[in-house]
Amino acid sequence: MRVFFTVLLFLCAFYAGVSSVAAQEATIAENNISNSGYKLGAGDKIKLTVFGEDDLSGQFDIDGSGYVSLPFIGSVKAAGLDSRALEKKVVDALKGDYLVNPRVSVDVLNFRPFFILGEVNKPGSYPYVNGLTVLNAVALAGGYTQRAKTNEVIITREKNGEKVEEKGQDDTPVYAGDTVRVLERFF
Repeated sequence: MRVFFTVLLFLCAFYAGVSSVAAQEATIAENNISNSGYKLGAGDKIKLTVFGEDDLSGQFDIDGSGYVSLPFIGSVKAAGLDSRALEKKVVDALKGDYLVNPRVSVDVLNFRPFFILGEVNKPGSYPYVNGLTVLNAVALAGGYTQRAKTNEVIITREKNGEKVEEKGQDDTPVYAGDTVRVLERFF
């Protein structure tokens, strides 16, 4: 009987872990933040490599309007695209006029920052790193103040071109460009 309950407890823990992982993967897919699906935006720094063409390769910033200025091509809209889509756009622009069969690679060097404000000791802008959660963000900002509401925050992020507000907790993922607002408690 004891073995039965041990096995049952193990199976419950296993399935809870699987559903937790599935929920996190769904959140990442929903927000388009996986490595291959990360949507570029203003403030990101990219490395563009055109193989065999050093003059066309380099590090470039995406400006406030979402464009990146590239040699020979000029301004290219990068905001809202993932790195693969930007690669295709650059290949299409270079093909024919400049190169016969261009091979292009785009990598994100620096993600745009996230912002944290409200009841934290050091509100402001911080560099984004993969795997960031609300609790990590609060730690970067020097921790909660004494007046902070520690069990819930408001996260403002862009989804499908619109700014939306969501409630978050300690383990909620924070993405590049998000604004985390730590509220003041009422008692």
